[in-house]
Amino acid sequence: MQRTVLLIDDNAIQAATRQTILKRAGYFVIPALNAERALQQFRENDFPSEINMVITDHIMPNMSGAEFVRELRTFRPELPVMVISGLEDAEEEYQGMNVLFRLKPLLPDNLLASVDRLIRPDAA
Repeated sequence: MQRTVLLIDDNAIQAATRQTILKRAGYFVIPALNAERALQQFRENDFPSEINMVITDHIMPNMSGAEFVRELRTFRPELPVMVISGLEDAEEEYQGMNVLFRLKPLLPDNLLASVDRLIRPDAA
């Protein structure tokens, strides 16, 4: 069964790199450059397949990763979420939100291990 990852990052280069890594590992990746649009798509159920997990950047224009996750948790509390940030202190903003926090730079092996841990908890 192919798993679907929603990848939110306003940096197109970083998003494309992570998308390539995940696709090569067999994941179906839906990129989003904007957290607000991603939330709208969740509310409208406007994705080509069921989202199994979300990877989001922390610092983005208009809506931070923390704001996105806080909003997402109001209607998808169980969905696995990984936050990637270059700011160590940012982890505090996600307390109690049930996210996996990872610091940049995140090497491909670490990215895949983290995704596998969230999306296939039985495989860990």
